[in-house]
Amino acid sequence: MSAWIKMISDEEADEELLDALSLSRTPHGTVDNVMRVHSLRPNTLRGHVILYRAALHDDSNTLPMWLQETISSYVSILNHCPYSLANHWANARHLIGDNLRADEIRSALENRSPSDVFEAAELALMQYAEVLTLRPSQVTELDVIKLRENGLNDGEILEANQIICYFNYVNRSLNGLGVTTDNDVVGYYANQADDA
Repeated sequence: MSAWIKMISDEEADEELLDALSLSRTPHGTVDNVMRVHSLRPNTLRGHVILYRAALHDDSNTLPMWLQETISSYVSILNHCPYSLANHWANARHLIGDNLRADEIRSALENRSPSDVFEAAELALMQYAEVLTLRPSQVTELDVIKLRENGLNDGEILEANQIICYFNYVNRSLNGLGVTTDNDVVGYYANQADDA
């Protein structure tokens, strides 16, 4: 566990915290530092887990999972958040399923040149992510209209908006508390053989 504030281990946790930690366990059976950093306040831990799963891992979302993870990664690049980028780019790379294509996308995002690898709806989403992340007061209805004009429906626009907003929240939380991936299992798909 690594952060600038105290994080309580399972062994030290009381019943209330153990219940919240149970809610936040990964498929690997662990609690990532992004969640454990809330251990001094189990109420925010519960809220964070619920928000995260609603924004990014809800079965009702219709944006492709690789695109959700790529949007997450781009916001994390823009916010210089190595924690979220490590986890969500590992997920995006796995879901893209083509290492060469994944490398091209990562390079374009790092260079803030999504137009090098995306067009139409995907490009419009990356442009929306950039303005909402870096210049939120400059977002206008025209940004939403552009998303519609590129084939996205209002439900998909809401999904993207919530992913972008969630990652702006969590990037600031992680950066502001010095949270690292030390002792985390990085990436949702980390135990799958094809990610070796």
